[in-house]
Amino acid sequence: MSIQVSRMTEADIDGAIDTIQQAFANDPYNQWVYPDRSKISLTRNRVSLTLRCHWGIRHGLFHVARSPSNPTKILGCAMWMPPHPPSEPESWSLYLSYWSLWLSQIRMNLWYGRGGLSTTRYWIWKARQAEAQAELWTSPRGYYFCNIVTVLPGAQGQGVGRALMEEVLGMADKEGVGCYLESSRRVPNVAIYERFGFRLVKEMECKEEGV
Repeated sequence: MSIQVSRMTEADIDGAIDTIQQAFANDPYNQWVYPDRSKISLTRNRVSLTLRCHWGIRHGLFHVARSPSNPTKILGCAMWMPPHPPSEPESWSLYLSYWSLWLSQIRMNLWYGRGGLSTTRYWIWKARQAEAQAELWTSPRGYYFCNIVTVLPGAQGQGVGRALMEEVLGMADKEGVGCYLESSRRVPNVAIYERFGFRLVKEMECKEEGV
């Protein structure tokens, strides 16, 4: 199948969220951070992802994939953060955008609630993530960080994920900048990512005390 990858636009957001919600429904991280499945709100999750997508269109490298034969259907999406040299301060526009996103999420929580999210487990994961990145992100040039790459279940195995990955990996290779990602599923994800040149360098144990 011929796959076309392009930067995400606002018109692509709903289709991108469809791929994320369907592909990550049974993801181990999703299952762990939303332990009470009866309280999950896909509406709240869609609002949260919409906020993130609007932010990423302006500040990240958010891409969508589609087939030229059916250009209205989003087959997959990838959310990357561009590299940032740790020695350089963040721009004011980026700094303010983080605060704006945070305030929007606060308003969302006040309106929709937590939607079954375990805040305790969420912050355990954020702490382990911060520790891993502090240990592993040693390049003075920063890293391209793949936050999400996902493919609509019915389109898996057709080269969609590869096209999305290669869009940014090609940029990184040309610039000589490293790439980083995290996965909540060892099988089959680790083997798949190794084909792109990644290697497993650390396991993050997210464990809630008493559970």
